[in-house]
Amino acid sequence: MKKRNLIMIITSMYTALILFFMFFGFNRLEHRDDYMDAGYEFMLIPSSVPLNFPSLTFSWLYDFGNIAAFIPFGILIPLLIHCHYKKFIGSFILMILGLETIQSLVYLGTFDVDDVISNTIGATIGYLVYKVGFTSNLTLKKLIASCLSAVLLLTCVMIISEVLEKRVSSIQPLHAIKETAGAHPLTNDIPIFTVAGHKIEPHYNLYSNEGTTSKTYTYMIDGKEDVILFLHLGMPDEEEPQGNVTIVMDGKEIFQADEVYLQETETLEMPLEIPLFYEANKLTIAITGHIKLWDIGFTEMKHWWE
Repeated sequence: MKKRNLIMIITSMYTALILFFMFFGFNRLEHRDDYMDAGYEFMLIPSSVPLNFPSLTFSWLYDFGNIAAFIPFGILIPLLIHCHYKKFIGSFILMILGLETIQSLVYLGTFDVDDVISNTIGATIGYLVYKVGFTSNLTLKKLIASCLSAVLLLTCVMIISEVLEKRVSSIQPLHAIKETAGAHPLTNDIPIFTVAGHKIEPHYNLYSNEGTTSKTYTYMIDGKEDVILFLHLGMPDEEEPQGNVTIVMDGKEIFQADEVYLQETETLEMPLEIPLFYEANKLTIAITGHIKLWDIGFTEMKHWWE
């Protein structure tokens, strides 16, 4: 009985500590007005992996805490109430869903399904640790085995997260996309020219219009995620300052520039970054006059093995 009472006291104190951090920690009261301005927020779609490999950042420590802080519940609750995993984890998930909902309703946080997943992983690790060393009399050997089990399981979570995580790729030349139509950029023996007195030496491609009519370059980029286009543009000093470039994504214009716009390029940061639509399919670049675009590339979200 004394042992059970001690476990109940520890569980109650630890629960109070977790509730404090969930509702008052991280300066939540100071940011309550911000939550109220944003309104009720319920993020129901997972947006990140639970835990990447260790890094000295607040973000990683926060993700680690979201898992590690709930490991004790997987040990303490089964010690108090002997139950199978399904009953334990079902009750735990309902509890976390309720707390996340209350957080949002009282404007002391947001409902985030990522937190629910991380907390549940932590509780699951705790339950497995409980099964390894706490189902019978605890010994030093079992305690060491339990600690090693927790470390191993956390490592497995990190490995799986690294496999599932998508990261921004390095910048790839736009012409690397094989599904194309219309004109093709110059990629070999690219001429050198000057723009606003600066010598321009394109590294891997040049898009221009050599004739009097417009020239169109088209790329099919479906299947790529969170694409960002990078480009340099300008009007060569030796050319008459007239021309226009239009970039269209799935029939919707997302960028347009002419000679008037280019007079301000010295105040613009190069290369320009143009985010494309999440489910973009067809990218079209139309050029008229003497405007030139060079070193057009893109990044996308990819797994490490892609």
